[in-house]
Amino acid sequence: MTDFSDSARSWSLVAFCIAVSVTLLLCVLTGPDSDDLEEFYTGYRSLSPVRNGLAIAGDYISAATVFTIGGVIALCGYDGVVLALSTLLSLLLLMFLLAEPLRNTGKFTMGDALARRMPGRAVRITACAVTIVALVPMMLVQLASTGQLLAFILGFSDSAMKTGCIVGVGALMITYAAIGGMRGTALIQTLKMVVLLGSGVTVAVLILRTFHWNPGALFDAAADHSGARDQFLHGGLEFAGGPHPHLDMLSTQLAIVLGGACLPHVTMRMYTAKSARQVRRSMSWAVSSVALFVAVATVIGIGATALIGRAGIAKADPWGHTAYLLSSRAAFGADMSRAETLVFTTVTTAIFLTLLASVAGMTLACANSLAHDVFATRNSGMAPHHETMLARVSAVVVGAPIVVLAALVQHRSLQPLATLSFCLGASAIAPALIYSLFWRNFTRAGLLSTLIGGTLAVLLLMPGTRLVSGSPTSAFPHADFNWFPFTTTGLVSVPLGFAFGWLGSVLSGRRRAARERRRYEAIESLILAGPRPKR
Repeated sequence: MTDFSDSARSWSLVAFCIAVSVTLLLCVLTGPDSDDLEEFYTGYRSLSPVRNGLAIAGDYISAATVFTIGGVIALCGYDGVVLALSTLLSLLLLMFLLAEPLRNTGKFTMGDALARRMPGRAVRITACAVTIVALVPMMLVQLASTGQLLAFILGFSDSAMKTGCIVGVGALMITYAAIGGMRGTALIQTLKMVVLLGSGVTVAVLILRTFHWNPGALFDAAADHSGARDQFLHGGLEFAGGPHPHLDMLSTQLAIVLGGACLPHVTMRMYTAKSARQVRRSMSWAVSSVALFVAVATVIGIGATALIGRAGIAKADPWGHTAYLLSSRAAFGADMSRAETLVFTTVTTAIFLTLLASVAGMTLACANSLAHDVFATRNSGMAPHHETMLARVSAVVVGAPIVVLAALVQHRSLQPLATLSFCLGASAIAPALIYSLFWRNFTRAGLLSTLIGGTLAVLLLMPGTRLVSGSPTSAFPHADFNWFPFTTTGLVSVPLGFAFGWLGSVLSGRRRAARERRRYEAIESLILAGPRPKR
C-alpha cells in the first residue's frame, strides 16, 4: 500500500518537468527590468494582500517544515502536534508584534530595518553576515533533501543521480532568485501554497473518510499502531532519550516560536506591503494558510501511523521525513485508479514546488542583503541598474557554494542544520529586532553584541547536542561528543542573546546611550505608527 507504481512515478516525473517549465516561464514574464531596483527588491509593493499573504506562508512553510512536522507527528503523536502548533504561534508573534514596525522601518532588507535607528556600515555588514549564517543551514537542508526525495519517489538509488538532482535544483533556485526577484519568487510561492494546500486537503479528506469521519477513531488507530499508546497520545516520545525531556520540549518550542518568526527570508516579505493595513491583511491570509496547513499536516501525520504503523515509517526513514508522502500514498489504498494517480502526482509536485520555492526565497534574501547592505552602501552613488545586476550576481555567489555543500552533506542527518537556523533566528535576530524596535535605551554596541554574541552562543553550543553526535540518528552516529543536555540551544542561547544586548547597551556609557535614545525618540512614532499620511 506504500509502494509507488510505475505509473505514479512516470506521472510524477512528467509533473516535475511541467512545474519547472511553468515556473521558469512565470519568472521570466514577471521578472523586473534590469534597471529597476524597487521592482527587484519589492515588486513595486504591488502584490495584493492575498498574494503577499500566500507568499509569506510559502516562505514560512519550507520543505524542511513539511518533512519535519509530518515526521514528528507520525512518530511522536502529541509532541508533534504541539510543535506544529508552535509554528503557528510563531507566525502569530510576527503578525501582532513585529510585522507593522518592520514594514514601517525596513526598505529592502533586515539591515535597513536595523540601520534606520543605528546607521553605519558595521551594523549592515553584521546584519548581512547573520542573515547568511542563519539561512545557509536551512538552504542546505532543502537542497540536500532534493536527491533523497526524488530517489524515493522515482525509485532510483544511484548516488550520482541524487547529486545530479541537487545540482539541477540548485541551478533552478539561482535562476529563480536572479531572474524573478521579489515578484517572481512571490508568484512561485503563491502557486506552491495553492498546490500544497489543495493536495493536502484532498489527502486529509480521504484519510478521514477511511475512519468514517471520526478523528477520535483516527487517533486511537494511530496510538494502537504506534507501539507506545499512552506516550503517543499524551506526550513524551520526542525527547524520551534525553536527560530533561520537559525542558528539552520547552527549549525546542522557544527556538521555533522566536526563530521561525524572525528568519530574514520571512521578514523580508513585510517590506513588500504598501501600508500598515496591507501588511495586516497579508499576515491574516498568511496565518490562515499556515493554520490550515497545520491541521492538514496533523491529519496526514497521524494517518501515516494509523495506516502504516510507526515501525513502517521509521523503517523508510529513521526521522520520519517520508511520512507525509507515505501517508498520501496509503490514503488511496492498494490499487490506485488513474484519477487517484493524478491526485497523488499533485502531492509529489507540491513537495517538489516547496523545495524549489523555499530555496529560491532564501537565496533571494541572502543575495539582497549582500548586494544592498554590503556593496551598495559602500558606494552611495551606485546606479540602480548596477545594484540590480549586483543582486543577480550575488544570487550566483551565494547559491553556487550551497549546491556544492549540499552534495557533500546529503548522506548525513540534516536535522541539526534546520535546528541551527531556528536557533540563530531566536538567539541573535529576534533579540536584535525586538530591542531595536521597542527599547529606547538600546545602543549600537548592544545591537552588535546581540547579533554577534547570540550567533556565537548557538555555534558553540550546537555541536554538543544529541542531534550532532551521541545517538544512532545524529549527524555523526559513530562519534560521541554530546555534552549539552538539550536537543536545541534555545533555552540557553535565547536568554544569552537578550543578555548580550542589554549588557552591551548598559556598558555603552551615558553620553552614547543618551544620544541613541534621542535618535530613537525622533523616529519612535514612525516605528510604532508608520509614516504620517500626506494631506
